Amino acid sequence: MQRLEQLKKWLAQQYPGVEIQVEFAAADADFRRYFRAIWPDGASRIVMDAPPEHMNTDAYVKVRDVFAMVRVPQILLRDREQGFMLLEDLGKITYLAALQHDERPQVHQHLLLEALDTLVEIQRGSQPGVLPEYDEALLLRELSLFPDWYCAKELQKPLNFAQKQLWDAGVKALLPMLLSQPKVFVHRDFIVRNLMLSAGAPGVLDFQDAVYGPVSYDLVSLLRDAFIEWDEPFVLDIAIRYWEKARAAGLPVPEAFDDFYRAFEWMGVQRHLKVAGIFSRLHHRDGKDKYRAEIPRFIKYLKRATRRYHELAPFYQLLVQLVGKDETDAELQSSYPVLGVKGS
Repeated sequence: MQRLEQLKKWLAQQYPGVEIQVEFAAADADFRRYFRAIWPDGASRIVMDAPPEHMNTDAYVKVRDVFAMVRVPQILLRDREQGFMLLEDLGKITYLAALQHDERPQVHQHLLLEALDTLVEIQRGSQPGVLPEYDEALLLRELSLFPDWYCAKELQKPLNFAQKQLWDAGVKALLPMLLSQPKVFVHRDFIVRNLMLSAGAPGVLDFQDAVYGPVSYDLVSLLRDAFIEWDEPFVLDIAIRYWEKARAAGLPVPEAFDDFYRAFEWMGVQRHLKVAGIFSRLHHRDGKDKYRAEIPRFIKYLKRATRRYHELAPFYQLLVQLVGKDETDAELQSSYPVLGVKGS
């Protein structure tokens, strides 16, 4: 409540004599919150509250400028010391809300194709040395969230010696594929909750953690979501359409779609492991339960991918030991052949 009053006071100082209504708009998994400020004439803007003792907004400002080729909010005012920013309001309807409201496949396809166009535009602007590298150290740090938080805290099953060997074997197989992927600008949370229905093109939010990394990462974020799930034929169709758009735009994707989809699935393994760890940490460390119920979806994603490729079998064996077999495994047995990866 103290921060909200501080925010209202700041707004009043910026716009003296104007009666501005302030209502809650959204909250992130970290310490940031967003409020909608409504002017007497009905115009609205978004106020970001990023407590400076916890958050540094410099990255947000930098990446906003880097991603200016797409629909990102304009920064109207900024108070770096207090941690407040007044932003353009890109609307109230997220892509997630729109997709959940209308479940027709053609609607989902249309919205996701718009998202792909935006993603390709971001990637077309890529250049090294602008954003932090998504390097081996960062990939490993994110991977460690799975044993540290999902296994040890969520499941209360710290890895034993044999399980650590399975984990190490899986990581050893996974990393070379990830590090060998061509690099582009990576939003790093390109999900339907961070895309807004807005005039002309999707509005893009929550981009402050962007890096320079694997070309398949953001597509994984988009198609392997926490709150909405599509069947495999639909995912495959959208992935093919991305690959075609990326090739037409001159982006560094493999010439063969099979090679790209393999890279997409392996990148997904890293992200799914990370997300399961993050969602566990949010509950056990930060007391935030909003995402906990979605962890099983990522375990299912993981089982699908690690069951399909024999190089990733150590991860699949570990998952079965940790959570057992269920209907997902029966589905995998009948529908997902074990595959190898050329050159791995």
